[in-house]
Amino acid sequence: MLDIALLGFIALFLLAGLKRPFLWVLAYIYIDVVAPQKMGWGPIQAIPVSLIAFAAAFGGWLLLDSKHGSRFTFRQGLIAALLAYCGLTTLSAAYPEAALEKWDWVWKALVFAMFLPLAVRTRLRLEAVALFMVLAIGTIIINGGIKTVLGGGGYGELRLLVTEDSGLYESSILSTAAIATIPLVLWLARYGTIFPPDWRVRLYAAGMVFACLLIPIGTAARTGLVCAAVLGVLMLRSVRYRFLYAGLAVALLAVALPFLPQSYVQRMDTIGNYQSDESASTRIQVWKWTMDYAAANPMGGGFDAYLGNSFTYRTRKLVGTPPNVSVQYETVTDKARAYHSSYFEMLGEQGYPGLLLWLWLQGLGLWQMERIRWRYGRKPADAEDNNGPASWQRGLATALQQSQLTYLVGAAFVGIAYQPFIFMLIGLQCALWSYVKRVDGAPRRARFRRPEAESEADEAERLPVSA
Repeated sequence: MLDIALLGFIALFLLAGLKRPFLWVLAYIYIDVVAPQKMGWGPIQAIPVSLIAFAAAFGGWLLLDSKHGSRFTFRQGLIAALLAYCGLTTLSAAYPEAALEKWDWVWKALVFAMFLPLAVRTRLRLEAVALFMVLAIGTIIINGGIKTVLGGGGYGELRLLVTEDSGLYESSILSTAAIATIPLVLWLARYGTIFPPDWRVRLYAAGMVFACLLIPIGTAARTGLVCAAVLGVLMLRSVRYRFLYAGLAVALLAVALPFLPQSYVQRMDTIGNYQSDESASTRIQVWKWTMDYAAANPMGGGFDAYLGNSFTYRTRKLVGTPPNVSVQYETVTDKARAYHSSYFEMLGEQGYPGLLLWLWLQGLGLWQMERIRWRYGRKPADAEDNNGPASWQRGLATALQQSQLTYLVGAAFVGIAYQPFIFMLIGLQCALWSYVKRVDGAPRRARFRRPEAESEADEAERLPVSA
């Protein structure tokens, strides 16, 4: 019955695309994020719904959709270069079978991110993509949030829509993506036009944000806590009443602490003492091994090159209660451990060229979003000017920048360098950049000056140059 319901929903979605081909793009976003084919037990698992939606999205744009306003940006070129380089390292990978298995989904993530800006040419489409990303991942997050409230959380114990512990259904990855989604939720709640902001939209947004914050607790993922703290600091830059926001955040934290599960608090304590936690100690050893591997293989070893690692190290922990406390050491031998960091993942698999391309792609996105922010003024994203609310373009650029920075922090502790959901965010950034350049001209360069100096410089630019 579940298979029939899921297949029926997907079929209706694809049929609706015959009239509006862009719906096929949204259908692929939903399928790629939620993975409904993994929920069922029967025929849906045998049907390549993701590939069908992928082909429909690209074919619909190519054959049926208007190309007016479609532009290929420099960042899309960087994605193409990264895709080509990953293809080359896959051909010469140290572990060919494992590399081909990972390549099977990585190429789709990169190609879709490269294609997305070509199809997203209007504000409505920009908003529709952001909305579907939020609603799709919300399917997972709200499910996890409810189970957390009902006491179903715990490290490795939170059961989501599928039993598979990979992709967005892996605890640390979901925690990072959940926190990174919050800025988009807030932007839609303020600037959305598909669902115009009213009390129902704001209530849903509040519930969604709450569920996002519950995911790091339900999964007991330390990465999620770090990402939440970083996003909280980042939002100080864009909120209107900073002191009120900071005070409410501290008050909320003080109220929430007594209600946190003891197991969660104990696991968070290991953040400051990695030597007492085997998982954290293993990451340090993997990172050391990866640097040595890159020194010997500067061009990278292809996907899943970590399968060749092996190391022995010592952990320590305090045993007993004060004042009778002793230090206990334990020798651990491990091998074939994953990178647990996107930066080291890129370094080990794609070498220095691949890491450089990936960092260039990320850094350019942050810079472009900053230029859009400056293009539409330096007011907080939720401030108002003489014409009403501040520009939606600035608000979206702020949200995408905050989401990306949150991701980059979480990526330091999780191997999500090619995560499809994050590359959708990158595709959305490229689409916004292309839209702003086409509609309003190239954004001015960000000039970090005092407001008075900026105003004087703008006034000087408007004055005629005398002979």
